[in-house]
Amino acid sequence: MNRTRLTVLGVVLASLVVVAVAAAAKPGPGTSTGSGRVFLPNPVASLQDQTLRDQKDADYAALQPAYRIVTLTNLDGSGRLVGDWANIRSETGNPAYSPTNTFHFNRSQDEFEQVMAYYWVTQAQLYLRGLGFGSTYRGVNDESQDIRINQWGADNSYSWDKHDVLRFGKGGVDDAEDAEVILHEYGHAIHDAQGVDLQGVEAGGIGEGFGDYFAVTVADHVAPTPDAPCVADWDATSYDPDAPHCLRRTDTSAHYPENLSATSVHRNGLIWSGALWDIRNAVGRVTADTVILEAHFSMGLVTTMAYAAEQTVATAQRLYGPATAAQVRDAFEVRGIL
Repeated sequence: MNRTRLTVLGVVLASLVVVAVAAAAKPGPGTSTGSGRVFLPNPVASLQDQTLRDQKDADYAALQPAYRIVTLTNLDGSGRLVGDWANIRSETGNPAYSPTNTFHFNRSQDEFEQVMAYYWVTQAQLYLRGLGFGSTYRGVNDESQDIRINQWGADNSYSWDKHDVLRFGKGGVDDAEDAEVILHEYGHAIHDAQGVDLQGVEAGGIGEGFGDYFAVTVADHVAPTPDAPCVADWDATSYDPDAPHCLRRTDTSAHYPENLSATSVHRNGLIWSGALWDIRNAVGRVTADTVILEAHFSMGLVTTMAYAAEQTVATAQRLYGPATAAQVRDAFEVRGIL
């Protein structure tokens, strides 16, 4: 073989090796990890300090112990907060970017809320998958959830089913600073993904009640705090004058039908979240959450709490047998739903 040909062949082989190594090193979807700075789940809950206030997004001294450095998983390696389960699609302010996947910001910076939303939505999906959804059971909203940060000019947030996006607002404590607001809205996306169609104020209470319940059960699993049933303790400091500051609670005495409202889905949600919290206390977190989530697939069009409760009892019977089903039914009966 001619020496020139050997040299050319060597160059070609070397080039192929470089290309192969580069291809192997390039992160694929969800294969990259990083580091982020977040609240777990929020400063009031983690520090048990009811005196904390927004102070116009100031990063003041009393908040510093509330920050935690966490691992960000399932990133796509682009240097942006995009991954298997969450996609910060757009934002008001500076988009978070780091070629080393190091996202360490504080609440005075626009990027902090983006990191919060990415981390907590990802944690929510990892929690679902830890229960067996996506393997033992059908997947639940198993996609990269689009998220818009601070692009709603009111102190409110919502899940927009038609565009499959979560939008977090600003005003007071910006909503995406509180993990339980993020998780609540993800709860609505879960209902949408599972085909639950909530029609009317009573059924709307199921949506709000589940959102509250999902927020506290996931937050309590990831970052337990002393008052788990208090929803969104940090966000609520801007409008709830009484301590403890809570958007709502999942452990009230709300009862069907006397506490049912003809106009307020959030008030009705207290009845449903209370029943779900009672189920959790009776059968344990893993069993309760598996039953509650799997039951959604059987619901379809929902107009009454009684119908949704019967579907939940039937799911408990199918998954765990008559003893667990009886405990679930008892919880709904105590609340007057069945």
